[in-house]
Amino acid sequence: MAAGATALALLLAGCGGGDGDSAGQRAEARAKPSEKQASPSQDPTRVPGVGDRLQARIPGNSTQAVTVRGEGVNSPDATVRLYEKHGEKWSQTASWRAHNGKKGWTKSHREGDKRSPVGVFTLTDAGGVLADPGAKLPYSHSSAFTPPTYWPKKTRHDFDYVIAVDYNRVKGTSPLDPTRPQGKAKGGSIWLHRDHGSGTSGCVSVSKAGMEKLLRTLDPKKHPVVAMGDKAALES
Repeated sequence: MAAGATALALLLAGCGGGDGDSAGQRAEARAKPSEKQASPSQDPTRVPGVGDRLQARIPGNSTQAVTVRGEGVNSPDATVRLYEKHGEKWSQTASWRAHNGKKGWTKSHREGDKRSPVGVFTLTDAGGVLADPGAKLPYSHSSAFTPPTYWPKKTRHDFDYVIAVDYNRVKGTSPLDPTRPQGKAKGGSIWLHRDHGSGTSGCVSVSKAGMEKLLRTLDPKKHPVVAMGDKAALES
């Protein structure tokens, strides 16, 4: 078991919360009600809040999109929004407070930099410690997702549910697959996972309710993607 925990810790060097944050923060971010769009007059055929650079990377066949809008390039605070496309129009269906890398964001993610990668990535695989809650994405249920015992107590449930962000990984495999097509130096194991109340080592975290909603909604037939970055990078 100790060997397995060590392997998981190494795999999650770009994720999780293994080096600890202040213990006084809440264990989980609260979901918040849907908000008005930042630009009410924005073209409804575009994913709201996503600028031309990243908008161009969203596949034409995608009808589900998650956006992660960081408060600032060096901030761990973010908002996650879920959008669905009906006909030609994108509409927001949910929104949650969230966290990203504790040191903020980067356009050139490196192993151990404690920043989340900016970009548009597909979402194809999920899993977690807890049993499948009704996910539409392929779901790998395994105790191997359990965080190492030497991580802070507040991270105990980080990987109850996870959705792999397809950054430097092989699609169609468990989120635990350690393969790094671009090499180890580029990092990996960037996930959407359950929040513990503060910044991560590179992943994006939302409440348990948020993860359950995402898992039950994101459908491989609708080619879901995530567009993520700090406010300036996301909107440029």
